[in-house]
Amino acid sequence: MIAGVRKLPTGFGQLWTAQTVSSLGDGVSHAALPLLALTLTRDPMALAAVTAAGTLPWLLFGVLGGALVDRWDRRRTMWVMDAARAVLLAIPAATAAVDALSIELLAIIAFLLGVGGLFFDTAATAYLPDLLGRDPALLERANSRLRGTQTAMSGFAGPPVGSALLALGRPVPLLADAASFILSALLVRSLPAVPRPVPEIRESLLRQARAGASYVFRDTLLLGLALRPAVGNIAFLAVETVLALFAHDRLGIETYGFGLLLTAEATGGLLGAGIASCLGRRLGTGTALTCTAAVEGLAILGLAAAPNPFVAGLALAVCGAGMGATMVLGPSLRQAIVPARLMGRVASTSRMLAMCAAPVGAFLGGWLATTYDIRTPLYAAAVLLLAMTAVTASMISNRRVEAALHAAAPDHPASMDPVQESAPGLV
Repeated sequence: MIAGVRKLPTGFGQLWTAQTVSSLGDGVSHAALPLLALTLTRDPMALAAVTAAGTLPWLLFGVLGGALVDRWDRRRTMWVMDAARAVLLAIPAATAAVDALSIELLAIIAFLLGVGGLFFDTAATAYLPDLLGRDPALLERANSRLRGTQTAMSGFAGPPVGSALLALGRPVPLLADAASFILSALLVRSLPAVPRPVPEIRESLLRQARAGASYVFRDTLLLGLALRPAVGNIAFLAVETVLALFAHDRLGIETYGFGLLLTAEATGGLLGAGIASCLGRRLGTGTALTCTAAVEGLAILGLAAAPNPFVAGLALAVCGAGMGATMVLGPSLRQAIVPARLMGRVASTSRMLAMCAAPVGAFLGGWLATTYDIRTPLYAAAVLLLAMTAVTASMISNRRVEAALHAAAPDHPASMDPVQESAPGLV
Protein backbone atom coordinates (compact mmCIF):
# COMPACT_ATOMS: atom_id res chain seq x y z
CA MET A 1 0.00 0.00 0.00
CA ILE A 2 1.64 3.19 -1.18
CA ALA A 3 0.72 6.39 0.58
CA GLY A 4 -1.28 8.50 -1.84
CA VAL A 5 -1.39 12.25 -2.23
CA ARG A 6 -4.99 12.43 -1.05
CA LYS A 7 -5.54 14.39 2.11
CA LEU A 8 -7.77 13.31 4.93
CA PRO A 9 -11.14 15.05 4.46
CA THR A 10 -12.26 17.90 6.70
CA GLY A 11 -14.86 15.66 8.28
CA PHE A 12 -12.11 13.47 9.70
CA GLY A 13 -10.80 16.42 11.68
CA GLN A 14 -14.19 16.75 13.36
CA LEU A 15 -14.30 13.02 14.10
CA TRP A 16 -10.74 13.15 15.45
CA THR A 17 -11.59 16.10 17.70
CA ALA A 18 -14.71 14.34 18.95
CA GLN A 19 -12.73 11.23 19.84
CA THR A 20 -10.02 13.32 21.52
CA VAL A 21 -12.59 14.92 23.79
CA SER A 22 -14.41 11.65 24.43
CA SER A 23 -11.18 9.73 25.13
CA LEU A 24 -10.16 12.34 27.69
CA GLY A 25 -13.54 11.88 29.37
CA ASP A 26 -13.10 8.09 29.25
CA GLY A 27 -9.71 8.40 30.93
CA VAL A 28 -11.26 10.57 33.63
CA SER A 29 -14.03 8.06 34.34
CA HIS A 30 -11.75 5.02 34.12
CA ALA A 31 -9.72 6.43 36.99
CA ALA A 32 -12.60 7.95 38.93
CA LEU A 33 -15.19 5.13 38.79
CA PRO A 34 -13.06 2.49 40.60
CA LEU A 35 -12.06 5.08 43.21
CA LEU A 36 -15.70 6.15 43.51
CA ALA A 37 -16.76 2.55 43.98
CA LEU A 38 -14.07 2.18 46.62
CA THR A 39 -15.74 4.92 48.67
CA LEU A 40 -18.90 2.79 48.76
CA THR A 41 -17.56 -0.70 49.48
CA ARG A 42 -14.39 -2.67 50.20
CA ASP A 43 -15.89 -5.94 48.97
CA PRO A 44 -13.67 -7.18 46.09
CA MET A 45 -16.57 -9.02 44.45
CA ALA A 46 -18.73 -5.89 44.47
CA LEU A 47 -15.89 -3.87 42.94
CA ALA A 48 -15.39 -6.58 40.31
CA ALA A 49 -19.11 -6.49 39.51
CA VAL A 50 -18.88 -2.79 38.58
CA THR A 51 -15.91 -3.49 36.30
CA ALA A 52 -17.52 -6.56 34.72
CA ALA A 53 -20.81 -4.75 34.12
CA GLY A 54 -19.14 -2.46 31.60
CA THR A 55 -17.96 -5.37 29.43
CA LEU A 56 -21.11 -7.49 29.73
CA PRO A 57 -22.98 -5.79 26.82
CA TRP A 58 -20.37 -7.02 24.34
CA LEU A 59 -20.85 -10.58 25.51
CA LEU A 60 -24.65 -10.38 25.44
CA PHE A 61 -25.44 -8.17 22.45
CA GLY A 62 -22.23 -7.86 20.41
CA VAL A 63 -23.34 -9.41 17.11
CA LEU A 64 -26.97 -8.25 17.41
CA GLY A 65 -25.69 -4.73 18.06
CA GLY A 66 -23.65 -4.88 14.88
CA ALA A 67 -26.73 -6.00 12.92
CA LEU A 68 -28.68 -3.03 14.27
CA VAL A 69 -25.89 -0.62 13.36
CA ASP A 70 -25.95 -1.99 9.81
CA ARG A 71 -29.66 -1.06 9.68
CA TRP A 72 -29.30 2.40 11.20
CA ASP A 73 -27.75 5.68 10.07
CA ARG A 74 -24.26 5.49 11.55
CA ARG A 75 -23.68 9.18 12.15
CA ARG A 76 -27.02 9.49 13.96
CA THR A 77 -26.24 6.39 16.01
CA MET A 78 -22.98 7.92 17.21
CA TRP A 79 -24.32 11.27 18.37
CA VAL A 80 -27.45 9.76 19.94
CA MET A 81 -25.32 7.30 21.94
CA ASP A 82 -23.03 10.12 23.10
CA ALA A 83 -26.02 12.20 24.19
CA ALA A 84 -27.55 9.21 25.98
CA ARG A 85 -24.32 8.51 27.85
CA ALA A 86 -24.13 12.13 28.98
CA VAL A 87 -27.64 11.82 30.45
CA LEU A 88 -26.73 8.51 32.11
CA LEU A 89 -23.69 10.03 33.83
CA ALA A 90 -25.84 12.83 35.21
CA ILE A 91 -27.77 10.23 37.27
CA PRO A 92 -24.88 9.01 39.48
CA ALA A 93 -23.55 12.57 39.64
CA ALA A 94 -26.87 13.76 41.06
CA THR A 95 -27.16 10.86 43.52
CA ALA A 96 -23.55 11.38 44.63
CA ALA A 97 -24.29 15.05 45.27
CA VAL A 98 -27.07 14.10 47.71
CA ASP A 99 -25.08 11.18 49.17
CA ALA A 100 -27.47 8.56 47.75
CA LEU A 101 -25.07 6.77 45.41
CA SER A 102 -24.91 2.98 45.73
CA ILE A 103 -22.70 0.25 44.31
CA GLU A 104 -25.76 -1.29 42.61
CA LEU A 105 -26.49 1.97 40.80
CA LEU A 106 -22.87 2.24 39.69
CA ALA A 107 -23.02 -1.28 38.25
CA ILE A 108 -26.25 -0.49 36.36
CA ILE A 109 -24.77 2.74 34.99
CA ALA A 110 -21.59 0.92 33.97
CA PHE A 111 -23.69 -1.65 32.09
CA LEU A 112 -25.75 1.00 30.27
CA LEU A 113 -22.62 2.98 29.42
CA GLY A 114 -21.23 -0.25 27.99
CA VAL A 115 -24.31 -0.61 25.79
CA GLY A 116 -23.82 2.94 24.54
CA GLY A 117 -20.14 2.25 23.92
CA LEU A 118 -21.00 -0.89 21.95
CA PHE A 119 -23.24 0.99 19.55
CA PHE A 120 -20.99 4.06 19.31
CA ASP A 121 -17.76 2.11 18.68
CA THR A 122 -19.40 -0.17 16.12
CA ALA A 123 -21.00 2.75 14.28
CA ALA A 124 -17.74 4.73 14.31
CA THR A 125 -15.83 1.73 12.92
CA ALA A 126 -18.40 1.41 10.13
CA TYR A 127 -18.61 5.17 9.44
CA LEU A 128 -14.87 5.79 8.99
CA PRO A 129 -14.34 3.72 5.80
CA ASP A 130 -17.39 5.39 4.24
CA LEU A 131 -15.99 8.82 5.11
CA LEU A 132 -12.58 7.95 3.62
CA GLY A 133 -13.85 6.14 0.54
CA ARG A 134 -12.40 2.82 1.81
CA ASP A 135 -8.92 4.00 0.76
CA PRO A 136 -6.43 1.65 2.54
CA ALA A 137 -3.68 4.29 2.87
CA LEU A 138 -6.07 6.91 4.25
CA LEU A 139 -7.55 4.38 6.66
CA GLU A 140 -4.11 3.54 8.05
CA ARG A 141 -3.26 7.22 8.51
CA ALA A 142 -6.61 7.95 10.11
CA ASN A 143 -6.52 4.96 12.47
CA SER A 144 -2.95 5.83 13.43
CA ARG A 145 -4.06 9.29 14.54
CA LEU A 146 -7.20 8.02 16.25
CA ARG A 147 -5.31 5.27 18.09
CA GLY A 148 -2.51 7.62 19.15
CA THR A 149 -4.97 10.18 20.45
CA GLN A 150 -6.97 7.55 22.31
CA THR A 151 -3.83 6.26 24.02
CA ALA A 152 -2.62 9.75 24.93
CA MET A 153 -5.95 10.97 26.28
CA SER A 154 -7.29 7.86 28.04
CA GLY A 155 -3.89 6.47 29.07
CA PHE A 156 -1.85 9.55 29.98
CA ALA A 157 -3.97 12.66 30.49
CA GLY A 158 -7.33 11.30 31.64
CA PRO A 159 -6.48 9.19 34.74
CA PRO A 160 -4.57 11.89 36.67
CA VAL A 161 -7.25 14.43 35.77
CA GLY A 162 -9.93 12.01 36.99
CA SER A 163 -8.14 11.46 40.29
CA ALA A 164 -7.69 15.21 40.75
CA LEU A 165 -11.34 15.96 39.96
CA LEU A 166 -12.52 13.33 42.42
CA ALA A 167 -10.70 15.22 45.15
CA LEU A 168 -13.00 18.18 44.39
CA GLY A 169 -16.12 16.11 45.00
CA ARG A 170 -17.63 12.77 43.99
CA PRO A 171 -19.92 14.23 41.27
CA VAL A 172 -17.17 16.27 39.58
CA PRO A 173 -15.44 13.61 37.42
CA LEU A 174 -18.82 12.19 36.37
CA LEU A 175 -20.00 15.64 35.27
CA ALA A 176 -16.71 16.19 33.41
CA ASP A 177 -17.18 12.94 31.49
CA ALA A 178 -20.80 13.88 30.75
CA ALA A 179 -19.61 17.23 29.36
CA SER A 180 -17.12 15.41 27.11
CA PHE A 181 -19.96 13.27 25.71
CA ILE A 182 -22.10 16.35 25.03
CA LEU A 183 -19.28 18.08 23.15
CA SER A 184 -18.51 14.89 21.23
CA ALA A 185 -22.20 14.51 20.29
CA LEU A 186 -22.30 18.06 18.92
CA LEU A 187 -19.16 17.47 16.87
CA VAL A 188 -20.38 14.11 15.54
CA ARG A 189 -23.77 15.54 14.61
CA SER A 190 -22.02 18.09 12.36
CA LEU A 191 -20.06 15.39 10.51
CA PRO A 192 -20.74 15.11 6.77
CA ALA A 193 -23.34 12.64 5.65
CA VAL A 194 -22.06 9.58 3.80
CA PRO A 195 -23.95 7.29 1.42
CA ARG A 196 -25.87 4.64 3.31
CA PRO A 197 -25.15 1.00 2.43
CA VAL A 198 -27.38 -0.63 -0.15
CA PRO A 199 -30.17 -2.23 1.89
CA GLU A 200 -30.32 -6.00 1.93
CA ILE A 201 -33.38 -8.10 1.36
CA ARG A 202 -35.40 -7.67 4.57
CA GLU A 203 -34.55 -10.46 6.99
CA SER A 204 -34.95 -10.97 10.69
CA LEU A 205 -32.38 -9.35 12.94
CA LEU A 206 -31.16 -12.75 14.10
CA ARG A 207 -30.58 -13.96 10.54
CA GLN A 208 -28.67 -10.79 9.68
CA ALA A 209 -26.55 -11.16 12.81
CA ARG A 210 -25.83 -14.78 11.90
CA ALA A 211 -24.85 -13.72 8.37
CA GLY A 212 -22.34 -11.22 9.75
CA ALA A 213 -20.74 -13.76 12.07
CA SER A 214 -20.67 -16.33 9.27
CA TYR A 215 -18.91 -13.82 7.02
CA VAL A 216 -16.04 -13.62 9.51
CA PHE A 217 -15.70 -17.35 10.16
CA ARG A 218 -15.86 -18.32 6.46
CA ASP A 219 -13.17 -15.89 5.34
CA THR A 220 -9.63 -16.99 6.19
CA LEU A 221 -8.20 -13.47 6.27
CA LEU A 222 -10.97 -12.00 8.44
CA LEU A 223 -10.81 -15.00 10.75
CA GLY A 224 -7.06 -14.50 11.15
CA LEU A 225 -7.62 -10.81 11.93
CA ALA A 226 -10.24 -11.78 14.55
CA LEU A 227 -8.08 -14.49 16.15
CA ARG A 228 -5.21 -12.07 16.77
CA PRO A 229 -6.99 -9.92 19.39
CA ALA A 230 -8.95 -12.88 20.78
CA VAL A 231 -5.88 -15.01 21.51
CA GLY A 232 -3.95 -11.86 22.37
CA ASN A 233 -6.52 -10.96 25.03
CA ILE A 234 -6.11 -14.35 26.67
CA ALA A 235 -2.36 -13.82 26.82
CA PHE A 236 -2.40 -10.16 27.84
CA LEU A 237 -5.07 -10.62 30.53
CA ALA A 238 -3.06 -13.52 31.96
CA VAL A 239 -0.14 -11.12 32.24
CA GLU A 240 -2.19 -8.19 33.51
CA THR A 241 -3.77 -10.30 36.25
CA VAL A 242 -0.42 -10.96 37.91
CA LEU A 243 1.64 -8.00 36.68
CA ALA A 244 1.33 -5.91 39.85
CA LEU A 245 2.26 -8.88 42.02
CA PHE A 246 5.12 -9.84 39.69
CA ALA A 247 6.44 -6.28 39.73
CA HIS A 248 6.30 -6.13 43.53
CA ASP A 249 7.61 -9.60 44.42
CA ARG A 250 10.16 -10.23 41.67
CA LEU A 251 11.25 -6.76 40.61
CA GLY A 252 10.89 -4.87 43.88
CA ILE A 253 8.67 -2.19 42.32
CA GLU A 254 6.41 -0.19 44.61
CA THR A 255 3.17 1.64 43.72
CA TYR A 256 4.76 4.68 42.04
CA GLY A 257 7.18 2.54 40.06
CA PHE A 258 4.33 0.33 38.87
CA GLY A 259 2.65 3.40 37.39
CA LEU A 260 5.86 4.18 35.50
CA LEU A 261 5.92 0.59 34.24
CA LEU A 262 2.46 1.02 32.75
CA THR A 263 3.48 4.37 31.32
CA ALA A 264 6.34 2.65 29.48
CA GLU A 265 3.83 0.31 27.84
CA ALA A 266 1.59 3.23 26.83
CA THR A 267 4.58 5.10 25.42
CA GLY A 268 5.43 2.10 23.29
CA GLY A 269 1.81 2.00 22.13
CA LEU A 270 2.04 5.59 20.92
CA LEU A 271 5.24 4.80 19.01
CA GLY A 272 3.72 1.69 17.45
CA ALA A 273 0.63 3.56 16.29
CA GLY A 274 2.85 6.23 14.75
CA ILE A 275 5.01 3.84 12.72
CA ALA A 276 2.25 1.40 11.71
CA SER A 277 1.69 2.89 8.26
CA CYS A 278 5.42 2.87 7.53
CA LEU A 279 5.64 -0.79 8.52
CA GLY A 280 2.68 -1.63 6.30
CA ARG A 281 4.27 0.10 3.29
CA ARG A 282 7.70 -1.42 3.73
CA LEU A 283 6.76 -4.98 4.68
CA GLY A 284 3.24 -5.33 3.34
CA THR A 285 0.33 -5.34 5.75
CA GLY A 286 0.24 -9.13 6.16
CA THR A 287 3.95 -9.46 6.93
CA ALA A 288 3.84 -6.42 9.19
CA LEU A 289 1.02 -7.96 11.24
CA THR A 290 2.94 -11.22 11.57
CA CYS A 291 6.05 -9.32 12.70
CA THR A 292 4.17 -7.30 15.30
CA ALA A 293 2.64 -10.51 16.69
CA ALA A 294 6.09 -12.06 17.00
CA VAL A 295 7.41 -8.90 18.65
CA GLU A 296 4.62 -9.04 21.24
CA GLY A 297 5.39 -12.67 22.10
CA LEU A 298 9.14 -12.10 22.37
CA ALA A 299 8.60 -8.98 24.46
CA ILE A 300 6.44 -10.87 26.99
CA LEU A 301 9.13 -13.56 27.07
CA GLY A 302 11.65 -10.81 27.86
CA LEU A 303 9.36 -9.47 30.58
CA ALA A 304 9.11 -12.90 32.20
CA ALA A 305 12.91 -13.20 32.29
CA ALA A 306 13.55 -9.54 33.24
CA PRO A 307 16.19 -9.28 36.00
CA ASN A 308 15.33 -5.69 36.96
CA PRO A 309 12.68 -2.97 36.48
CA PHE A 310 14.53 -1.30 33.61
CA VAL A 311 14.53 -4.42 31.44
CA ALA A 312 10.89 -5.03 32.37
CA GLY A 313 9.96 -1.46 31.36
CA LEU A 314 11.78 -1.87 28.04
CA ALA A 315 10.01 -5.19 27.40
CA LEU A 316 6.61 -3.63 28.08
CA ALA A 317 7.43 -0.67 25.84
CA VAL A 318 8.34 -3.04 22.99
CA CYS A 319 5.17 -5.05 23.59
CA GLY A 320 3.13 -1.84 23.60
CA ALA A 321 4.68 -0.81 20.29
CA GLY A 322 3.69 -4.12 18.73
CA MET A 323 0.17 -3.80 20.08
CA GLY A 324 -0.13 -0.18 18.92
CA ALA A 325 0.90 -1.04 15.36
CA THR A 326 -1.40 -4.07 15.30
CA MET A 327 -4.38 -2.00 16.42
CA VAL A 328 -3.85 0.36 13.49
CA LEU A 329 -3.06 -2.14 10.73
CA GLY A 330 -5.67 -4.79 11.58
CA PRO A 331 -8.78 -2.57 11.80
CA SER A 332 -7.64 -0.50 8.79
CA LEU A 333 -7.39 -3.62 6.65
CA ARG A 334 -10.77 -4.89 7.86
CA GLN A 335 -12.40 -1.53 7.07
CA ALA A 336 -10.91 -1.57 3.57
CA ILE A 337 -12.10 -5.04 2.55
CA VAL A 338 -15.46 -5.56 4.26
CA PRO A 339 -18.57 -4.39 2.36
CA ALA A 340 -20.29 -1.39 3.91
CA ARG A 341 -23.53 -3.32 4.43
CA LEU A 342 -21.70 -5.82 6.71
CA MET A 343 -19.18 -3.56 8.43
CA GLY A 344 -21.09 -3.21 11.68
CA ARG A 345 -21.65 -6.94 12.09
CA VAL A 346 -18.09 -7.91 11.14
CA ALA A 347 -16.60 -5.33 13.52
CA SER A 348 -18.86 -6.32 16.40
CA THR A 349 -18.24 -10.05 15.86
CA SER A 350 -14.48 -9.52 16.00
CA ARG A 351 -14.78 -7.32 19.08
CA MET A 352 -17.07 -9.82 20.82
CA LEU A 353 -14.56 -12.64 20.28
CA ALA A 354 -11.87 -10.50 21.89
CA MET A 355 -14.11 -9.56 24.82
CA CYS A 356 -15.15 -13.17 25.44
CA ALA A 357 -11.51 -14.23 25.54
CA ALA A 358 -10.52 -11.71 28.23
CA PRO A 359 -12.05 -13.52 31.24
CA VAL A 360 -10.36 -16.75 30.12
CA GLY A 361 -7.00 -15.00 30.25
CA ALA A 362 -7.66 -13.54 33.69
CA PHE A 363 -8.63 -16.94 35.09
CA LEU A 364 -5.66 -18.64 33.39
CA GLY A 365 -3.19 -16.12 34.81
CA GLY A 366 -4.52 -16.47 38.34
CA TRP A 367 -4.61 -20.28 38.18
CA LEU A 368 -1.07 -20.61 36.80
CA ALA A 369 0.34 -18.19 39.36
CA THR A 370 -1.39 -20.02 42.21
CA THR A 371 -0.53 -23.52 41.02
CA TYR A 372 3.02 -22.92 39.84
CA ASP A 373 4.94 -19.63 40.04
CA ILE A 374 4.33 -15.92 39.50
CA ARG A 375 6.42 -16.02 36.29
CA THR A 376 4.51 -18.97 34.85
CA PRO A 377 1.59 -16.91 33.45
CA LEU A 378 4.09 -14.67 31.63
CA TYR A 379 5.92 -17.60 30.04
CA ALA A 380 2.59 -19.21 29.12
CA ALA A 381 1.38 -15.94 27.56
CA ALA A 382 4.56 -15.65 25.51
CA VAL A 383 4.22 -19.23 24.22
CA LEU A 384 0.56 -18.61 23.37
CA LEU A 385 1.36 -15.42 21.45
CA LEU A 386 4.18 -17.04 19.48
CA ALA A 387 2.01 -20.09 18.69
CA MET A 388 -0.76 -17.77 17.52
CA THR A 389 1.76 -15.97 15.31
CA ALA A 390 2.72 -19.23 13.63
CA VAL A 391 -0.90 -20.29 13.12
CA THR A 392 -2.14 -16.98 11.68
CA ALA A 393 0.93 -16.14 9.55
CA SER A 394 -0.47 -17.86 6.47
CA MET A 395 -4.01 -16.62 7.20
CA ILE A 396 -2.97 -12.96 6.94
CA SER A 397 -0.21 -13.25 4.35
CA ASN A 398 0.53 -10.43 1.91
CA ARG A 399 -0.93 -12.56 -0.88
CA ARG A 400 -4.28 -12.87 0.88
CA VAL A 401 -4.27 -9.19 1.77
CA GLU A 402 -3.65 -8.09 -1.82
CA ALA A 403 -6.30 -10.49 -3.12
CA ALA A 404 -8.85 -9.15 -0.63
CA LEU A 405 -8.05 -5.52 -1.49
CA HIS A 406 -8.38 -6.31 -5.18
CA ALA A 407 -11.74 -8.01 -4.60
CA ALA A 408 -12.94 -5.01 -2.57
CA ALA A 409 -11.99 -2.48 -5.27
CA PRO A 410 -15.03 -0.55 -6.59
CA ASP A 411 -14.64 -1.87 -10.13
CA HIS A 412 -14.29 -5.51 -9.07
CA PRO A 413 -17.37 -7.68 -9.74
CA ALA A 414 -17.36 -9.18 -6.22
CA SER A 415 -17.77 -5.74 -4.68
CA MET A 416 -20.87 -4.90 -6.76
CA ASP A 417 -23.25 -7.58 -5.55
CA PRO A 418 -25.52 -5.87 -3.03
CA VAL A 419 -26.97 -9.03 -1.54
CA GLN A 420 -24.02 -11.44 -1.59
CA GLU A 421 -23.35 -12.65 1.96
CA SER A 422 -20.44 -14.99 1.38
CA ALA A 423 -16.80 -14.04 1.82
CA PRO A 424 -14.87 -12.96 -1.29
CA GLY A 425 -13.26 -16.24 -2.20
CA LEU A 426 -10.39 -16.35 0.28
CA VAL A 427 -11.29 -19.48 2.21
